[in-house]
Amino acid sequence: MQLKRVVVTGIGAITPIGNTAKAYWDSLLQGKSGAVPITHFDVSKFKTKFACEVKNFDPKQFFDRKEARKYDRYAQFGLVAANEAVEDAGLLADGIDRNRVGVIWASGIGGLQSFHNEVENFVKGDGTPRYSPFFIPRMIADIAAGHISIKYGFRGPNFATVSACASSANAMADAYNYIRLGKADAIVTGGSEASITQDGVGGFNSLHAISTRNDDPKTASRPFDKDRDGFVIGEGGGGLVLEEMEHAMARGAKIYAEVAGAGLSADAYHMTAPHPEGLGAYLCMKDALEDAGFKPADIDHINTHGTSTPVGDVVEPKAIVNLFGEHAYNININSTKSMTGHLLGGAGAIEAIATLLAVKYDIVPPTINHFTDDPEIDNKLNFTFGDKAVERNVFAALSNTFGFGGHNASIIFKKFSK
Repeated sequence: MQLKRVVVTGIGAITPIGNTAKAYWDSLLQGKSGAVPITHFDVSKFKTKFACEVKNFDPKQFFDRKEARKYDRYAQFGLVAANEAVEDAGLLADGIDRNRVGVIWASGIGGLQSFHNEVENFVKGDGTPRYSPFFIPRMIADIAAGHISIKYGFRGPNFATVSACASSANAMADAYNYIRLGKADAIVTGGSEASITQDGVGGFNSLHAISTRNDDPKTASRPFDKDRDGFVIGEGGGGLVLEEMEHAMARGAKIYAEVAGAGLSADAYHMTAPHPEGLGAYLCMKDALEDAGFKPADIDHINTHGTSTPVGDVVEPKAIVNLFGEHAYNININSTKSMTGHLLGGAGAIEAIATLLAVKYDIVPPTINHFTDDPEIDNKLNFTFGDKAVERNVFAALSNTFGFGGHNASIIFKKFSK
């Protein structure tokens, strides 16, 4: 069958460096760090005392008090980001068949704070189970997708993807495939996460996965730097409206970029560590290139997974060189996690937005906080280090997202032309 073309017609974001897509993009171009001392709970006994929190977020600006009680913070972020994307795309216009609009929304963990609160209340009580009737609906990782669907009456494909830090990239890949197969006209997709909690920070501390650079939080996220000591946990969400090209053009929608291809793979190696040769990363990037019908030379920019972890930051550049060969040195590579921190299940969505905007505007955000080259990393690669964005022609760009369990996803965006 003839596969349909898929374009991006709406974006929305709530992030540690901006509470709208525009504010987020502007901060990326300015090289701003979102890392701050944690305000959500008492960190005095925690090894890590900082994170990339969303700033100035008041749920009452978006939900009435009764409604807000139904939502965990991760779902609130999801609803806010999705709403911006839906409005940006004009997806509520007359004539749009809401039976043909779906929602595929991701979270790697779901309602972690809600889970903590209910269990804590039980443990502190007299043993009588007095759980909130909203406990389970607030906690489950699929509920944001359900709430978005309910809010707008979108009755197309509706589910959540859960693949740790690859979750929202998997959601976008599924949305892309459903639309090009003709199963929907448009899908609201992306992901959100709110894991800056006692359990989130404590759990990642026990894994030695997150930075403990408490003396200098804003420089703690150091992708590809020799002295990196783990990622900085972040929160927020990103939403995209993917739409069948002819459907979008028929209604005069603005088009940011075209989704050119998607690739998925597994490391099949270890519970938390990536394959030491970057095999899974190599395979999903290769799959995305083949899906797009591209040659390696067609890619101008890669937004890497680039978490600032000792092992992960070594293997991803290795996979890029193995796949792209000499052309790898012509690609502007970056890690926007140097600014946003790591949004876990929401990372793929906000990074996809940064990637497609680089395509649209021919400008690549920097990788900040680079101080010392790592001899284990090929430093001939152009990591776009510094605090300034770089202007260059970006015909096509690739966004990588990898997760615990060996889940890997790559999405390619290209400039749209009829």
